[in-house]
Amino acid sequence: MAQAVRWNHPLSYLNTDGKRHPVENSFAAATIVLGLIAAISAWWPGLHVLGSWTGLVGILTGAWGQYISATTGERFVMIIGLGAAAVGFYLGVAHGGLVP
Repeated sequence: MAQAVRWNHPLSYLNTDGKRHPVENSFAAATIVLGLIAAISAWWPGLHVLGSWTGLVGILTGAWGQYISATTGERFVMIIGLGAAAVGFYLGVAHGGLVP
């Protein structure tokens, strides 16, 4: 049976089961931020070190977050962040790698 989701709080999408998940939500937020930084820095080859490292950390953070996630909303946000982190990591490695 479908249930209505209340949008009282910005994180209500992540907490669809009605419980608070501060650790899991922190992993989701960190993954999306690291993924955005990695994907944006991938546009400039001179930022390959930043893109590579933030992408690698974003992949690891997202992988662990997927392992401990409790709701579908958290998993959705982490998959978007993981994809962006992977793109930033791979392009950063293609432009020069993890070291300057």
